[in-house]
Amino acid sequence: MGGSILGPQNGPVTRENPFTTVPPKTDHGTLPNLKWSFADSHMRLENGGWARQTTVRELPVSDTMAGVNMRLNKGGVREMHWHKASEWSYMLAGRARITAIDEEGRTFVDDVGPGDLWFFPSGIPHSIQGLDPDGCEFLLVFDDGSFSEDNTFLLTDWLSHTPRDIVAKNFGLPESTFAKLPEKELYIFEAPLPTSAGPDADMQPGPAGRVPRTFSHRMTAQEPIKTNWGSVRITDSRNFPASTTTAAALVDVNPGGLRELHWHPNAAEWQFFIEGQARMTVFASGGDARTFDYQAGDVGYVPFAMGHYIENTGSTPLRFLEMFKSDRYADLSLTQWLALTPPELVVAHLNIDKAVLQSFSQVKRPVVG
Repeated sequence: MGGSILGPQNGPVTRENPFTTVPPKTDHGTLPNLKWSFADSHMRLENGGWARQTTVRELPVSDTMAGVNMRLNKGGVREMHWHKASEWSYMLAGRARITAIDEEGRTFVDDVGPGDLWFFPSGIPHSIQGLDPDGCEFLLVFDDGSFSEDNTFLLTDWLSHTPRDIVAKNFGLPESTFAKLPEKELYIFEAPLPTSAGPDADMQPGPAGRVPRTFSHRMTAQEPIKTNWGSVRITDSRNFPASTTTAAALVDVNPGGLRELHWHPNAAEWQFFIEGQARMTVFASGGDARTFDYQAGDVGYVPFAMGHYIENTGSTPLRFLEMFKSDRYADLSLTQWLALTPPELVVAHLNIDKAVLQSFSQVKRPVVG
C-alpha cells in the first residue's frame, strides 16, 4: 500500500521502526509521537560521568513525567543537591552509595545495586556516588514532564552565588576558611571513594536518628507475579512506603508473549525499555490509534487512560519498566472486563460464541493485595 520510498531515507532507523513506515491497517488518525530514544538525547559529559535526559522538550506528550539516564564512574559523585520534583530511580548496572537527610534532620545512607530502587521526595537533599569496581548507571524518573536535570539546587552552585562574608557568617567561621570554594557548580565530579566498609559505618546520625521509612527498596528481590505471558514485579507505596508519588512495575515478557490489552485508570504511563524488542499500539478513542516499535534504551509514553498492549517482537526476553505519577499501581484488563460482564451483553457486542467467554476468566493476571 502507498508505494515505495524513492527519495533519501535513514535505513537503520526505518528497520528499527517498521510499523511507523508501514503502519497496520488498524492505525488511524493523528496521535502524537509516543517514543523517544535516549540515544538521541544530548550527552552532558563530565569528569566523573555523564547524563542525558528525556523531558517535554524531547517528548512533548510526556507532560507528567521526565527521565534522566546517568553514569557515575568509580568515585564519581552526583553532587549534593535537591529539586522541586520527586526523584524515583532504578539501578541498571554497578553499585552506588546514596545519602540523604529529611526535614527533621534524620539521616539515610545505603548501598544499592542492579534492580534496586530509591525514592527521594521533593525538597529532600541527597547525593549519589559510584562505587567499586566500575561505578554505576541508573535511570531517574521525575514527577514533572518539564523537569530539567540542569536546574537542580546544587550545593556548590548555591554557595558560589552567595557572598563569601555571608557564607562565613552563616557558619560562624573566618571568611578565609572558604577561600577555595568552587566558583561554579560541580554537578558530576571525581572524589575519593568512601573509606567506610559499608553504609552503616558511613552513617552520621544526628540527635533525630535515622529516617523511619527507608528511601531505598530491593525491587528485583520481590517475588515475581507469574502470568500467562511472563512475570511482573509491582512496587508502590504499599510495599515501598516512601514512594508516595511514583508507582512502578518491572515487566518481563517471554518471546512471542503479550502484555495484554489494558489501560490504567489513575495515571499516564512512562516506559523505559531495558532489553529486547517490543511493539505497542495505543488506542486513543474516536477511532484513533497508532503503533510504535521499541528497543533497549527507548522511552515510551501512554497518555492517561488510553488502551494499549506491549508485544515481545524479538527472539529474546523483553524487560521494561512502566511508571506512573501515583502512589498506587492500577490497571484494568480487557479480558478481565469481558469475563466479569454478563455474557449475553458481551456476546451482543462482539458476536462470539458464549462458550468462548469461559476461557477469559482463566487468564492469570497480576494482582496487588
